[in-house]
Amino acid sequence: MVRFGRAAAITVAGALLVAACGSGGGSADDDGSPTRREHPSASSSHSAEGPSDRARATVALPASLTGQQLHWGPCKASDGGAAPGGGWQCSTMKAPMDYAKPDGKTIGIALIRARSTGHGSRIGSLVFNFGGPGGSGVSLLPPFAGMYGALQERYDLVSFDPRGVGASEGLRCRSDRQIQAAESVDLSPDTSAEEKAFFHDAADFGAGCARAAGPLLSHLSTAETARDMDLLRHLLGDDKLHYFGISYGTELGGVYAHLFPQHVGRLLLDAVVDPTADSMTQEKNQTRGFQRALDNYLTSTGQNADKGTEKIADLLKRLDAKPLPTSGGRKLTQSLAVLGISGSLYSKQSWQQLTEALRLAEEGDGTTLLRLADAYNERTAAGHYSTQSHAQRAISCLDSKERDTPARAKQELSAFRAISPVFGDLMAWDSAGWCHDWPVPGLEDTPAVSAPGAPPVLVVGNTGDPATPYEGARKMADELGKGVGIELTWKGQGHGAYGSGSSCVDGTVNAYLIDGKVPEDGKVCAS
Repeated sequence: MVRFGRAAAITVAGALLVAACGSGGGSADDDGSPTRREHPSASSSHSAEGPSDRARATVALPASLTGQQLHWGPCKASDGGAAPGGGWQCSTMKAPMDYAKPDGKTIGIALIRARSTGHGSRIGSLVFNFGGPGGSGVSLLPPFAGMYGALQERYDLVSFDPRGVGASEGLRCRSDRQIQAAESVDLSPDTSAEEKAFFHDAADFGAGCARAAGPLLSHLSTAETARDMDLLRHLLGDDKLHYFGISYGTELGGVYAHLFPQHVGRLLLDAVVDPTADSMTQEKNQTRGFQRALDNYLTSTGQNADKGTEKIADLLKRLDAKPLPTSGGRKLTQSLAVLGISGSLYSKQSWQQLTEALRLAEEGDGTTLLRLADAYNERTAAGHYSTQSHAQRAISCLDSKERDTPARAKQELSAFRAISPVFGDLMAWDSAGWCHDWPVPGLEDTPAVSAPGAPPVLVVGNTGDPATPYEGARKMADELGKGVGIELTWKGQGHGAYGSGSSCVDGTVNAYLIDGKVPEDGKVCAS
């Protein structure tokens, strides 16, 4: 299963670079040791109130962590990918596995950076999170850094693999063989046998995560990653955290602002998660978002949106009864087809390929639509799958207390189908299956992001965003607090706004991050 809207804000058409970084051995930072700033602190416990309640008692981190040196050196290749060159440097930061026991076991957080290209006008570091949860910043920042050229003139570009991701104690719950075998499970079961297999597979996935992670499975929360970011800020020598969060990265940024409002610098949140929505509401919101994007796609091709949706829904029913053959010998199932369609809606650039995939599927060839599903699932031609979805599930199921039941999923089926005949069934069942029989309890109802006392945070919503629907931007701005959350709207398509072709969006964001110029709340970019 893959929860829509929890994927990194990247196009699924491109292959991901899978690169990880080591500590660089004994290579010293060319700046010497960072200037010591305010020491970060840690939550003293994970209580019923949740780890993101900054009113709770805190304890200072030990000097072994706050005084550690980041030894930047050449990045190492991993998982068959090439090491990034061109001035990229990597390091590893030690962080507590359990912030309630800061003197206890530590874990390694993989880091990557490219130094500022400006001369004498450096603002500091700009830390990126590309979403997920589960997206690897170490792998994603180098290939996407080209769109941040204007920002790099004033900032060091920095990212990291969050705990449980990639080179930061990365979680793998299943082998490639097991993942491919699980693709035969129907993600929108119609019979008691399919339902039994669906929930058995969900429980088996959780058990695999528990075996792989051990005690770490209880310490992969967004709040703990936010605390890792504050330790990183300190070690980078920055008084304030300047941050660029995309998709799930907006939730992480909001939680950081809640925990550390006094350390907030310039925070940019793009493709915004609604922090007020519980899991079931989030599923419905995302179902609306994907149907809205599908309607926009169909209209762009000259079709009637309702009739086009009906045609695709009919194709999916036929696939449920009889999967299509593909050139590689695998079958295109109903579930894989839904994932292929949804993945193509993340970027308008993929719409033409979706048209071709649907045409061929109607003719009996599922090859192209399966290829789109593989891109969404980050499967290579050799059959290797990334572990992004493993960390994604572990983090989101730890963050959320909600555990929807099979009975509730059935009860909500008609409501989901009314929202979308294409995505509704899968999303309704996903609400119950995603964290079914999860090995560790969830922590919170919804993320706490209120940040009284923080400076203005720029929140960017895209009216055509399928994965993080536009309405979430206003919700985030309101939850951050009056005068803190500043909303910018782009009337566009795809997941995310910055770098998507709007000079208005890019100019407004650059003015905020580079010059500290805060736009009027509610500004709209029509192009």
